Amino acid sequence: MPMPWTYRQATREWQVFLADAREAMGLSSDNATYTAVQGVLRAFRRRLTPQQAVDFAQILPAVLRALFVADWHLSDPVPPGTRADWTAEAMALRPHHNLTPAHCVAATALALRKSVLRADLESVLATLPPFATEFWSTPGIDPATLGPRIV
Repeated sequence: MPMPWTYRQATREWQVFLADAREAMGLSSDNATYTAVQGVLRAFRRRLTPQQAVDFAQILPAVLRALFVADWHLSDPVPPGTRADWTAEAMALRPHHNLTPAHCVAATALALRKSVLRADLESVLATLPPFATEFWSTPGIDPATLGPRIV
């Protein structure tokens, strides 16, 4: 079997994702964007069982997948909450060095949808709790503009 594309092109995929997230958030640095994305991913992960989180991670590009599972301490999922809850959690990561904007969840969702195949994302979201679809939604965005640019 040939090496999966996401491992061969991990750096390129990550750089494109990070650039998309940085632009969508209006941030000026990769470091600030990284913190925002990390906070969003952790907020999502906290609401999943370990199996659900692993299932979701399977569709992510290699570096994003690693970030999603890094520093994970298994525990029972917390209640789904609202976009305001998810945003507050993302903004609370590294509070003294966090420039995460209030639209971080939507911006991360946009960057994610530009990095994964739509069918793969929709397939895994269908197996997750209902809040997951809302979490990764991008209302008002033309689906034709989404999907991986590196394949």
